[in-house]
Amino acid sequence: MKNKKAEDSKQNPLIREQPATYDDYVNLPDDGKRYELADGVLELMSPAPSPKHQVIAGEMAFLIKNSCESEYIVFLSPIDLILSQKEVRQPDLLMVHRSNISIITARGIEGAPDLVVEILSPYSGKRDRQHKGKIYAQYHIPEYWIVDPSNLTLERYLNRDGRYELQEVFATDETVCSDRLPCIAFTVEQIMRTASTLPG
Repeated sequence: MKNKKAEDSKQNPLIREQPATYDDYVNLPDDGKRYELADGVLELMSPAPSPKHQVIAGEMAFLIKNSCESEYIVFLSPIDLILSQKEVRQPDLLMVHRSNISIITARGIEGAPDLVVEILSPYSGKRDRQHKGKIYAQYHIPEYWIVDPSNLTLERYLNRDGRYELQEVFATDETVCSDRLPCIAFTVEQIMRTASTLPG
């Protein structure tokens, strides 16, 4: 009689006895779902971002590009942030300084960008605040933002010795700024305005 685990592994490539790697991740069958690779475990992401989420991400990217394009390259999800062979994430937005352009490859971003941004959804709060924050800090990403559409806020965290510390919470008409990213200057209201009437 055949080994049941072996049979299951053939039918479902997500069942593994050993940690999954980047190669396993890129060779997943196209099942219409999105995954991240978290410490060698393939994790199914929450449902596709809502229209509200997408509009906020697009507005933020537009505003940052307008003021920072000469210094930084801005990426929107989906983009693979390859932190190691066992850690591949898909932040909602990230920035890479042009002096660090070597981390941009045909596979995605391979190394620590200057900024990662996650936009909270009803399904992602714990994942973004705890799990992803811990990983981004561990891999030396210097700055992390969490955008909270429900509370109309943007939280700015800085990496201090491998842990993020909250620096500021920006709300409504307050200008988002960063001493590390001096080209950035927009208000929370600007990124939320277009999405304010959308569900989600």
